[in-house]
Amino acid sequence: MARVGVQTAAFDLGSEAAALLAGRSDIGGLGCFVGTVRDSAAGRPIAAMTLEHYPGMTERAMAAIAAEAEARWALLGCTLIHRVGRLRPGEPIVLVLAAAAHRAAALEATGFLIDWLKTAAPFWKKESFADGGEAWVAARATDDEAAARWRAGAVTPAR
Repeated sequence: MARVGVQTAAFDLGSEAAALLAGRSDIGGLGCFVGTVRDSAAGRPIAAMTLEHYPGMTERAMAAIAAEAEARWALLGCTLIHRVGRLRPGEPIVLVLAAAAHRAAALEATGFLIDWLKTAAPFWKKESFADGGEAWVAARATDDEAAARWRAGAVTPAR
């Protein structure tokens, strides 16, 4: 069963991993991705990033992404946490954990989850630059290409 959360508070990687693994002896691999706020975009120093979402819709989209990963890779559990609000460079934004019987499935599912989370979950990001300017972050073709490889079946899920 997936744990999905949208929150303003920072998450604790160790606590989240421990909760997913607690009492389990069938998990052979845990894939992990932690995304953080970068300190610059296109050469401009960033003072902060503000993340917004559509409550209810965002959690449903995240749950659907998690359910697809759980089915595709026979995951034994996963955790998706995305932060919202104003975050500074170096702060964590997103956590993806995928637990499976074997490492290949855990790692592939982690890649799938973050690629799809970046493209299919309704989040909006605004960068506030050190020079006082602001800009909404546009979708990137590279993110769409990364998600498309899963749609194309370029990676065969390990079981």
